[in-house]
Amino acid sequence: MSNQIEKYRRSFLSEVEANVEEGDMVKMCMQCGVCSGSCPMQNHWEHPPQEIFMMIRAGKREEVLSSSSMWMCTSCYNCIARCPRGLPITHIMHGLATYAKRLGLVPKEQPTAKFGQMFWDNLSKKGRVNELKLGLALYFMNGIGPGIKKSLEMQDVGMGMMKTGRMNPMEILGGHSIKDTAGFSKMLAKAFEIEEGNIKNNG
Repeated sequence: MSNQIEKYRRSFLSEVEANVEEGDMVKMCMQCGVCSGSCPMQNHWEHPPQEIFMMIRAGKREEVLSSSSMWMCTSCYNCIARCPRGLPITHIMHGLATYAKRLGLVPKEQPTAKFGQMFWDNLSKKGRVNELKLGLALYFMNGIGPGIKKSLEMQDVGMGMMKTGRMNPMEILGGHSIKDTAGFSKMLAKAFEIEEGNIKNNG
């Protein structure tokens, strides 16, 4: 029985190593907890990074991939800067989130995942972020009522952004874009093609 359990554990670690950016570094974690103590979101983790790494090594596939933990990372890189072993913790957490999304295991009503998709949809159209459209999409993602309330709360911030040129009301009509949008689209298509090939090879 113990051999079967060990085989199951190794299988998930191998899965992470094959499908998650720098996932092979998970086994180097020594469980010191410096990453958790350095994280500004430490009070909001379901499982802190070192616990996620321990769970991967313990073969807890469902608990890890359905966790909201990976979606709490804000990419501040405090954990990487302070990890005594220099583990790429931020990269691994984002990689786990991407892999969970690919498998359809994103927790329901996960605001960070929603925002990430909004940001990508906004950026991928013209190669630059349309701040006005992104802000409106974020405010109204939970409905018209909450959106109006949030917009009124943030009107001073919005006016400040417009005065400094950070947000142009005319962007609602389309906004600025990079010069070669066709080339940008081809680049993204090629990246997706390469990723799809990597998924098949690792699957």
